[in-house]
Order: sequence, then structure tokens, then C-alpha cells
Amino acid sequence: MEAVKENIQAYNVTALRNKFPVLNVKVNRHPLVYLDNAATTQKPESVIKALESYYKNYNANIHRGIHHLAEKATAAFEETRTEVQKFLNAAYREEIIFTKGTTESINLVASSWGRKNLKENDEVIISTMEHHSNIVPWQLICEEKKAKLKVIPISDEGELDLDTFHSLLSPKTKMVSVVHVSNSLGTINPVEEIIEMAHAAGAVVLIDGAQSTAHLKIDVARMNCDFFALSAHKVYGPTGVGVLYGKKEILEVMPPYQGGGEMIGEVKFEKTTYNELPYKFEAGTPNIAGVIAFREALFFLNANNPTLIHEHEQRLLEYATEKISALDGIRLIGRAKNKAGVISFLLNGAHPQDVGVLLDQQGIAVRTGHHCTQPLMDRFGIPGTVRASLAMYNTHEEIDLLTEALLKAKKMLL
Repeated sequence: MEAVKENIQAYNVTALRNKFPVLNVKVNRHPLVYLDNAATTQKPESVIKALESYYKNYNANIHRGIHHLAEKATAAFEETRTEVQKFLNAAYREEIIFTKGTTESINLVASSWGRKNLKENDEVIISTMEHHSNIVPWQLICEEKKAKLKVIPISDEGELDLDTFHSLLSPKTKMVSVVHVSNSLGTINPVEEIIEMAHAAGAVVLIDGAQSTAHLKIDVARMNCDFFALSAHKVYGPTGVGVLYGKKEILEVMPPYQGGGEMIGEVKFEKTTYNELPYKFEAGTPNIAGVIAFREALFFLNANNPTLIHEHEQRLLEYATEKISALDGIRLIGRAKNKAGVISFLLNGAHPQDVGVLLDQQGIAVRTGHHCTQPLMDRFGIPGTVRASLAMYNTHEEIDLLTEALLKAKKMLL
């Protein structure tokens, strides 16, 4: 146990925490213990300053103006695109499309790619552990196209059944869309193996990277996925910004997702032509400030060594799992061998929301409920869980505080 503490201290998490202003606030007279990072991460000072700087110094619309502010804003916006390309190891800048978030990215693919490519009796495969944003868009397009939605089952430990997945694949399979890291279980899925199997069957693959991007090294070239979706606000960036990566040759033949400014080449009442990639998919004025500030979030993540961050989070996950599972009356949900920093559990006999309220009274922020994964909760026969999710700035001491708070909640509720 002491070795764990020494490793965490060597990571210099204290210096890191000082760069996140919100971590200094108090909640109900207690220091904030923020363990809701799967919902959204906190923002470092550099990201906050980038947002402020845009609005103070060069607020203007992009791509269309020729004046100084417009050109400065456009350059900063496009610099983020280049940074995201490097971060994901995408082959081309135009493979990076800015959206509102992972949800819109998946909807874009389902609507644009799905309408062009799916036909009656075609099949789309997702998994039991998907977030609603990777279920409902596929349900909608399958209903419209009279295609079929198939689901990969999971084990009691929360791992995908790859044998069944293999049996689901057929010449009718056109799309496989799966989550990289489960937001409810923390399971890290073997996406490279899944992609290889899907491609062998002739299917296109979308990876939901909302929960993986802040915790794992993402290399879309090595992964060989056709689409990858992420949200900036889960990677220490602003809300309202997302990314869709897509292979250039696939994006080029997809129709626009929305119509309006920026996505056009020439508009006539008789016929409209469309802009080149990536602008064909970026209709209207985007969240300019958010996109510009997202670049600072990626700089921050890289500057703090993603490998060390991952090692730190894994040590915390092991420690938290050990501490929480040792409590009487705790049932852990999700015991996959390969996990990211999510601990989902139930305090036997207590509703998750009641536990969450009592933890909040002690300054501890966790998430309770079904976490937008109702089919997954149905699989385990539960209404929801208490979820503690970790980030680079969480500490060994915060896990101790969580454990102590759970003991107090248990005495009050059971």
C-alpha cells in the first residue's frame, strides 16, 4: 500500500491539481472530491484562458471574413484541426470534422452514411454496453431503411462475447458501431480485434471514443477504424465541441448531414453544390471559442505525459477497487480484466440516488442512475449504479475519503 502512495506522489498530482481552479472549491463545507469525470472532466486554467482570450481579443466568425479578427479566428480554429489530426494520427486534416460532441458525430454517420448505404434487411451490429447515443441513432436509421439491429451480448464480468459477435457477422452486416471504453463499467473493449473481424466480413466500423480519448493513446491509423467519435469536454476541453474522424475516401462520398452556410459550394434554386471536406459536414457557425480552446486541452494532456497519466489512473483504479470491494454490502458491477478508471457499484438495500445524495453532503461528487445505458442495466437486472470515475487529478486520499463517506452512508441507510 505504501508503494502505491509513493508512486502517486512521484506523479506530482498536487502540482497538477493546482492547474484546475474548480478543485479548490468547497461543497457543503467539505473540500470537493470530484469523481464524476466520465460525465465531464474539469478544465485547466489554460483552457479557461483560451476561451476568455478569444472573446476578449479576436471574436469574429470564421472562414468568410477578410478582416484581421476573422482571419485570426479562422487560423486559430484550423490550428485545432491540425492538432486533433496529430493527436489521433489521422492521415489528412480533412478527415477531422468538428461537431457538438460524440452524440452528434454518431448521428452524423447514422444519418449520412446510413441513408446512403443501408437498405432493407441489411444489418447493423452494436453491443449491450452502448451509451444511448450509440443505440438510438442506429435504431432510427434501421427503422427508416428497414434494416436490422443486432446486439453483441456481454458476460457477467462486463466483457463482450466475441464468439457470438463473430457468429453475428454476415454478408448482410454493413456497420459495426461499438464503444471503446464503457462509461458504466469501465471495460476497455478489444477494438482492434473487433475492427479486423468486422472488416473481414465487409463491414464499416465506428468506434465511440467518448470515454477512451482522455485515458488511452488513440491511433486511428493503427486501429484502422473507419470512424472515431469523441467529445472535447471529456478530454479537459470545453462543452459543445466534438470530433468525428472518418476515412477520407468514405467521407467524400457521403452526402451532407445538414444544410446551411459553410457547407455549400454554390447555391442556385435549381441545384446546390457542396463544399469540399471537411466543410461539407460543418454547416453554420460552430462553437469557435470551444474549438480554439480544445487545442489548449490537447496541449495540456500531451504536456503531462499521457503514459504517466494512464499509469497513475490505473494505480488509482486498483486501489479504489480494492478499498470499495472490501466494504460489506457492496456489489461491484463490471469486473472486466481490462478496465479504465470507472468503479460502478451498489450499496445493497440502498437506492443509488440516496447514496449519491449522502456522498454529496460530504463533498463527494459521483454519478448515480443508469448512465444513459438502460439496456446494460437491464442486462444486470438493476435500475442503476453509483459510479465513481477517475481522472488525472484524482488522488489516493480522495479514494480514502470516498470509502469513509460510503461507510457513513451505509450506517444511515441500512
